[in-house]
Amino acid sequence: MASLSLSFSSHLSSSLTQKTKNECKEESRGFSRVFLCAVASSSSVRTSSGSKRAPPPAKKRHWKEGEFPGTSETSSYSRSSSSSVRTPSRDKRAPPPPAKKRHWKEGEFPGVSETSISRSSRTPLKNLKKKIDDKNNAKAWVNTVTESLADRIQKKQWEGALQVFEMLREQPFYHPKEGTYMKLLVLLGKSGQPSRAQKLFDEMVEEGIEPTSELYTALLTAYSRSNLLDKAFSVLNEMKSLPRCQPDVYTYSTLIKACVDASRFELVDTLYDEMADRLITPNTVTQNIVLSGYGKAGKFDQMEKVLSGMLESTTCIPDVWTMNTVISLFGNIGKIEMMESWYEKFRNFGIEPETRTFNILIGAYGKKQMYDKMSSVMEYMRRLSFPWTTSTYNNVIEAFADAGDAQNMEYTFDQMRKERMNSDTKTFCCLIRGYANAGLFHKVVSTIQLAERLEIPSNTSFFNAVISACAKADDLMEMERVFKRMKDKHCPTNSATYDIMVEAYRKKGMTDKIYDLEQEKLNVITNASVSE
Repeated sequence: MASLSLSFSSHLSSSLTQKTKNECKEESRGFSRVFLCAVASSSSVRTSSGSKRAPPPAKKRHWKEGEFPGTSETSSYSRSSSSSVRTPSRDKRAPPPPAKKRHWKEGEFPGVSETSISRSSRTPLKNLKKKIDDKNNAKAWVNTVTESLADRIQKKQWEGALQVFEMLREQPFYHPKEGTYMKLLVLLGKSGQPSRAQKLFDEMVEEGIEPTSELYTALLTAYSRSNLLDKAFSVLNEMKSLPRCQPDVYTYSTLIKACVDASRFELVDTLYDEMADRLITPNTVTQNIVLSGYGKAGKFDQMEKVLSGMLESTTCIPDVWTMNTVISLFGNIGKIEMMESWYEKFRNFGIEPETRTFNILIGAYGKKQMYDKMSSVMEYMRRLSFPWTTSTYNNVIEAFADAGDAQNMEYTFDQMRKERMNSDTKTFCCLIRGYANAGLFHKVVSTIQLAERLEIPSNTSFFNAVISACAKADDLMEMERVFKRMKDKHCPTNSATYDIMVEAYRKKGMTDKIYDLEQEKLNVITNASVSE
């Protein structure tokens, strides 16, 4: 085989060499012909111009009065080959008379004229350069501020984003843009800051930006994410009163999701009727939301009813999100057999899985500590060229964290960083919880410091994980410090925050602390429903 490949390569190289030689010959012939033609033409020009061979003596012509001796063919042609004499070639128009030579006096400069004097009265070059530099610096400042704003929005740092936005609004080059307000409204909604979203929305209207259906939907989403249904419905009613801001299917889908999350299914039916009156057809996203809500509430009969309607519909056909929703519901409650059964049913429907589908399976197997099936799904993803994502690693880290297996958890996290996979807030929540379950509280501190260095956003789940770690370490003083820092950073608390602290105080028999926390929890819920 080696001799065959060697002979083939030698034959190929010899043929290429021969081909190259023939091409070079043809190219050299062509180049020689061109070169000979060029030489011949240049020699003829030289002969005609008289550079090599002296031309016959021209007859002396006696010019008449008024004629210019430089307008003959001979003089024109000879002047074109000489650079010392510059006279115009023959033209039908009469040549201009030669300009008189001016003898400059001592101290005079030939370039000083009325035109140059007027030109010297213009802006000096250094001032012009200063204006250009100032303009470029202004542009650089604009780019710096806008890039800083975009960076904080991307990192979900809503306080920093608002501070940079206030700096931007104070600049003379600031011009309000709808897209900037949209991004900030979405960020504030995701960060649980509906009151600040409302304030920003009002400021936007004051700056002259006309609200649109999309901007109103972003504001409604901010209230919906904080479970403030009354405020969300008030935004919906305001939209219905404005001709150019009528709600669409996305507006209703967002509000339906808020009602589903709050288990207010009677409001879901009302919204469906309202959509029918407005001739707005629910799409697959809307049905998936309702499907998920029924499943989380344990209403599996209603869930199957919605799913059957989707299978019979031509406008709300089940998709991969439907499959992910259903298998995620059964996976979260630990019904692995039902999850696998529905997975096969959707495959028979012709729905192909995606990366998120496999991540759901990995998470479900991990919660049940079915590490063999978890590993087989990950290997299957590799074989089918499905990339491992941050969610893939988070599910594996969470599985080991729940079991208190710090060694395998660390190994997975190190592998994640070696593959340059970005970690997020959930990654560090799982790490903190895993070290706390394993009793390695000193590593909890180093993990928090690493999260700060990597500028990981600290949300409610992150603070709850740290508070839970302090409670498990019986360090109630540090737990109270973290709780205070959570308030200082305006991070919203939830029922899990208070439940963790109440349980920690109950173990120590601190009934007065428990009473204060329960009163605070009640006040927070009441103030949120009234002021927001």
